[in-house]
Amino acid sequence: MNAIELKLFASRVSAICDEMGLVLRRAAFSPNIKDRLDFSCALFGPQGELFAQAAHIPVHLGSMAYAMGDLVGQQHWQPGDMLVVNDPYLGGTHLPDVTVIAPVFAGASLAGFVANRAHHANIGCTTPGSMPVSKTLEEEGEIIPPSWLLRGGKLQVGLPNLPGLQGEALSGDFAAQAGANQVGCERLQALIAAMGLQEYRDGMTQLNDYAERLAKRTLASLTPGRYSFTDYLDDDGQGNSRIRLNLHLQINSAGVQLDLRDCAPMVPGNLNCPESVAAAAAYYCFRCLMPAEAPACAGLFRHIELLTTLGTVVNAERPAAVAAGNVETSTRLVDLIFGALAQAMPERIPAASQGTMNNIAMGSAATATGERWDYYETLAGGLGAGPRWPGLHAVHSHMTNTLNTPIESLEMHYPLRIRRYSRRRGSGGAGQHAGGDGVVREYEFLAATDLTLLTERRELAPWGLQGGQDGVSGSNRLNGDALPGKFNRLVQAGDRLVVETPGGGGWGHANADSDAAG
Repeated sequence: MNAIELKLFASRVSAICDEMGLVLRRAAFSPNIKDRLDFSCALFGPQGELFAQAAHIPVHLGSMAYAMGDLVGQQHWQPGDMLVVNDPYLGGTHLPDVTVIAPVFAGASLAGFVANRAHHANIGCTTPGSMPVSKTLEEEGEIIPPSWLLRGGKLQVGLPNLPGLQGEALSGDFAAQAGANQVGCERLQALIAAMGLQEYRDGMTQLNDYAERLAKRTLASLTPGRYSFTDYLDDDGQGNSRIRLNLHLQINSAGVQLDLRDCAPMVPGNLNCPESVAAAAAYYCFRCLMPAEAPACAGLFRHIELLTTLGTVVNAERPAAVAAGNVETSTRLVDLIFGALAQAMPERIPAASQGTMNNIAMGSAATATGERWDYYETLAGGLGAGPRWPGLHAVHSHMTNTLNTPIESLEMHYPLRIRRYSRRRGSGGAGQHAGGDGVVREYEFLAATDLTLLTERRELAPWGLQGGQDGVSGSNRLNGDALPGKFNRLVQAGDRLVVETPGGGGWGHANADSDAAG
């Protein structure tokens, strides 16, 4: 292929991922998927190498890119198959993120795979929202090992007892995931038929090689050397605080090596994460440095090496709890990596963003008078300021790429009322460029509700850079009383929860030319 043909090819395969995402969004039932867009879609080669993706959730896509090869290599695939899995220790993230994988055949030849991953608010956990303050993986819900959802096009029996997986037909969000994969298979088969299988395979190879060249050019622009940075997680909800995250970053002509072997040992709480999540954070940070036109495929990451120690908070062992590792630890790993990169390229790296996803899970068990309801959302915060720009206000940053749940949808589906939703003015750090502000969201509960919070940056604020001030840390309050960052309690009708999310760090010393937080 010449350059124009390769660009068109890249656009066509990424468009398939976009269409899969549109199908999943339109067909899904839960606000978590259809409103917040907590899902991701991607294409993979026949050995499970990432080939194309939509601009969805970085922690989903990076972890799939890291672990898909091992997962698909252990199965014997045939047309009409779909595999479902959520096991964090087999390439997943945490139990609510369920992955559905389908092979794509061109005649008798396996041409590749389509896959999507979506967050389910009810994954069989006894705590509504399936994001508990847990100590073991089993407390977090139903573990789905790699299982045939469809085998040769036929729905399989004996699947876990989860909403949408019961009976003789798929329903709910699982049906939406299967439908998205079906569309992806059809579109990819049509593309292969139009191009021919060999030309399609050549296109995959050329696209990955092109991505590798772009990545090598970007990595070569970094100042060689060894850079270190240390940050800390607030606490694990089980009495352990200031949990160390430590990175030694080596940059040389061969590429980059991220050494996370000095991170803290696994903790009793659920801030642990599998190595695939740590890899997702690394991939994301370096993808941010590459040209916007760089295709999102495996070639981008060939010269990025990750070193971890099994049994640490960034490479946990079964049955360690991981519910918050996927959301909180992954986000703070981004701060860690950017903190080291700021020493190598201070003219390009921003201050710390809010450093948390502000996870809020809630609901109630089924009763004689009503069905169980489950809800989960993450909240936006402030973006860190950079060398030439102020931080953005009230946005989801880094490892999450979701939207907020519209108030109308939230109040229509659940016994909740949003009393306040506003920008948290003044929470961004001051500096030559000010950090972005967080948000304030106030909930009134209209019925007794089991509430869980998994939040970070309540103790240790997002840091500024080059003399910029730290952002303001977040806070959680119930009826005016301060709550810890990790919290679970049955609240009553009339109770009010106020969550104030952190602001981003400022960049540079404040002076007369500083941009105001305004």
